[in-house]
Amino acid sequence: MSRRVQVFDTTLRDGEQSPGFGLTAEQKLEVAHQITRLGVDVIEAGFPIASPGDFAGVRLIAEQVTGPVIAAMARANKADIDSVAAALQAAERRRVHIVLATSPIHMEHKLRKRPEEVVAMARESVSYARSLGLEVEFCAEDATRSDWPFLVRILTVAARAGATVLNVPDTVGYTTPQEYFDLFRHLMEHVDAPEGVIYSAHCHNDLGLAVANTMAGLQAGAAQFECTVNGIGERAGNVALEEVVMAMQTRRDRYGFETGVVSRELYRTSRLLQSLTGVQVQPNKAIVGANAFAHEAGIHQDGILKHRATYEIMRPEDVGVPAHALVLGKHSGRHALRSRIEQMGYKLSDEAFDRAFARFKEVADRKKSVSDLDLEAIVCDEQATRSVTEVCRLESYQVTAGNQSLPMAVVRLAHADGAPRQEAASGDGPVDAIYAALNRAAGFDGQLLEYWSKAVGTGGDALVEVTVLVQSGSRVASGRAASTDVIEASARAYVMAINKILSGAAVLISDEPAPHWQMRAWGD
Repeated sequence: MSRRVQVFDTTLRDGEQSPGFGLTAEQKLEVAHQITRLGVDVIEAGFPIASPGDFAGVRLIAEQVTGPVIAAMARANKADIDSVAAALQAAERRRVHIVLATSPIHMEHKLRKRPEEVVAMARESVSYARSLGLEVEFCAEDATRSDWPFLVRILTVAARAGATVLNVPDTVGYTTPQEYFDLFRHLMEHVDAPEGVIYSAHCHNDLGLAVANTMAGLQAGAAQFECTVNGIGERAGNVALEEVVMAMQTRRDRYGFETGVVSRELYRTSRLLQSLTGVQVQPNKAIVGANAFAHEAGIHQDGILKHRATYEIMRPEDVGVPAHALVLGKHSGRHALRSRIEQMGYKLSDEAFDRAFARFKEVADRKKSVSDLDLEAIVCDEQATRSVTEVCRLESYQVTAGNQSLPMAVVRLAHADGAPRQEAASGDGPVDAIYAALNRAAGFDGQLLEYWSKAVGTGGDALVEVTVLVQSGSRVASGRAASTDVIEASARAYVMAINKILSGAAVLISDEPAPHWQMRAWGD
């Protein structure tokens, strides 16, 4: 008999804390809608007190997303909890995720509190949140390096004060599966919690054990696990939602767990997050990587042709990977394109479809036929650009380069607040030259931090996706674009990053400690 497990998605909070993953409030809403279609039980929408932008994102999700519980993080103080209550006011179900460190090293060096003071903070913060009508999940931060008797004590206090979910996180990715299993069993046997209180597993991947540890926690009796799409998160990331879900689905014989996740939405959700953040997963990423269902070795190809189960334990269609068949060409009309996009599971507004259709025609003029992978790249391109304020737009470019000449680029940018500007520059290569010219034409003082490119599909006319990470002063932004021309894709991706920074949609970086790592005493 299978056991239903709740899925707590923290892509928009714990995942978004990692460098380069910043999203605008509108982009967060788009991800939240897709995660809702995916079928998760809880969406942790952010950390409202961290910034006005984070507060706005949480509030927007609370107002417009229905179905899942909407949660937000708070430290154990009234100001944080009040901020969560205000941001979640419109949500159908509101949960505050109170995080309080419990390990000796965290209490001494981060909180600078004695254990007695920390216990009092847990009791008072949970009681206060309950008085505001919030569901409460209490998180014993760094639980796997905490003293077990102290964990039992503080979790008992939190549960008795009204917390209905007790989160036991492996905050620094330190534990092992057997240790995590034993910890959950010990807590379930010794914590004096009211009936109905459940435990949650939250694992980081610093030692590459996040999936194994999560499964161990669930096997021990945890009824919820916390995860992120693509496993994004600080340092080595959080446990990947898609990996845990497919481990359960593929090995029902071993685990006997089930969730409400619609697995066919996994690939689409992964691609949406990649397109909006501009951060790609590695090709060999489990479940959603480009090579997850690819077979190159001759013996593997022979086996697959004879029977897919010889080397595939999952079908690509089970996670929503689109077919690779070539389906459309330059003579295809609007109805055919809309029908195919909808068959692939994408929902576009009329305005968004118009832009996608124009892009499709542009690509079809350069290629003999357009595959599902190409269509997916076009749609993701549209999703990535539509929520970015266009301060400037690339009108034209020209690049000359060769091994016996200095690379030169000329670009023409249209500006929203004035006449177009044309500038030229040289560089170490064609991409470097065009970026230097774009900086001049945009009046932009920025530098390229990271650059990725990958082919979409096969053949000499394959689309190329380019992703960049750009910094200007204290702000960092990503950009992404796809084209059959790598130079064009590189230029358009860079212009997207420029627009994010100039419009104020970039991530603010600072040497100051982030609010997440600060803690005030209760009532301060």
